[in-house]
Amino acid sequence: MSNVLLVHAKGGPPLGYVLSRAASKARVHLLALSALPPAVADYAETLCASVVTPSDAERSDLVSLIVARARTTRADAVLTFSEYAVVAVAEACEELGLPGAGSASELARDKRLMRRTWQEHGLPQPEFRPVATEEDLREATGTLPFPLLLKAAWSAGSTAHQIIRTPQEASAAWRRSREVMAESAQLGYSELHVAEADADFVVEQIVTGTASDWFEDPGWGDYVSVEGVVADGVFHPVCLSGRMPTVEPFTERAGITPALLPKDAQDRVVALAREAVDALGLKNCGTHTEIKLGSGGRMWLIETAARFGGAMTVPQIEEVFRLDLVGMLVDHLLGRPVDWPAQARTPEQACGAAGSLVVLAVDGRGGAWPERRVWDFPVVSADVPLSPGSSLSVVAESSLADGSVIPVYDPAAGANTMAALCLLAAADPRTVLRDFETLVDVLPQVLPAATSEEASV
Repeated sequence: MSNVLLVHAKGGPPLGYVLSRAASKARVHLLALSALPPAVADYAETLCASVVTPSDAERSDLVSLIVARARTTRADAVLTFSEYAVVAVAEACEELGLPGAGSASELARDKRLMRRTWQEHGLPQPEFRPVATEEDLREATGTLPFPLLLKAAWSAGSTAHQIIRTPQEASAAWRRSREVMAESAQLGYSELHVAEADADFVVEQIVTGTASDWFEDPGWGDYVSVEGVVADGVFHPVCLSGRMPTVEPFTERAGITPALLPKDAQDRVVALAREAVDALGLKNCGTHTEIKLGSGGRMWLIETAARFGGAMTVPQIEEVFRLDLVGMLVDHLLGRPVDWPAQARTPEQACGAAGSLVVLAVDGRGGAWPERRVWDFPVVSADVPLSPGSSLSVVAESSLADGSVIPVYDPAAGANTMAALCLLAAADPRTVLRDFETLVDVLPQVLPAATSEEASV
């Protein structure tokens, strides 16, 4: 049986899901760069041929660590589903002579290099400037059109995003973004391989999206993601995922598969995603490309990742299109034939719809809940009215334990202040969207109120 080394870190699809699909294809050896979620720790020990958690000293040269572990386990393939380990794994695969994302993986991690590459290829994107110091940011505010968005170049999950509406807001935005990156690193949400990556930023124009020009129904967000894979340098689009509107500044609240776009609109979106991925020169990896949708058919590239979409994107695709992307990628990396989709799957080809909702302490308009609440999924399951046939579950490894006080939403911290991740299966995308709107509206009413002692902790 073939051996696969899976490098685990924060982010990506739930570890339990990934392990079950990978283990059906090969003997899995797990290299845990982040602590295993308690909900799957015992499961991982049972399912994996080995589980190794390296010391801090061993992590000092991450590529060498991965290479050594791959050789020890006689790995036939090495992969990761974490944004923070993509570059290290790609470099290790290059050294081992195994298929991977390739030397261009850094272009799909560093937002400065990504935007510069797309600029060289003439692809549509917001105006931008790389930023390394507060003075760089001040200079950029004098040349770019307001409003602006300050991003950490190596972040994920909308972490450290700051909207800048006037030049006077630049200094405070710079300080807060750097603070959040430091806090995120303490939580394990930071680049694992590139030294001092938390000091790199990019500032860009905030372009205006117009969801109503693309979707027939109200309630959709103004951007979509194209899920796909690159196999031997060839991009294969799989499907599109839609969104609810983000929470300020740009924190994702929910992803829905499939996105309910007309066929001609989907084709245009996929064509742009193909150009974006091709420009980066990736070799063998999942891809997740986000595209902003504007008026009159205009589009702008937001970003591309050299890995599959995080949260429940991959399980949603399996639920809706019966495609096990994890297993398919493992097969491909092991040299087995894989029947990748010739074209992106459409809503008409879907078996129902699925979506994942990030529980944040904000209402449907983005306003903070008036009082602190306690997370309690059994209460949610029993008391939130969903559409007939809809099924709601909680992703335990990505959620607080029942009885935990829900954090106050911090716009700068983004998804770091989430309370839970819920998965919903329904008859069609419209139903998922409406049920999520109901959840967002009802949660602060049905969840138990925190006591004053609990809220003060």
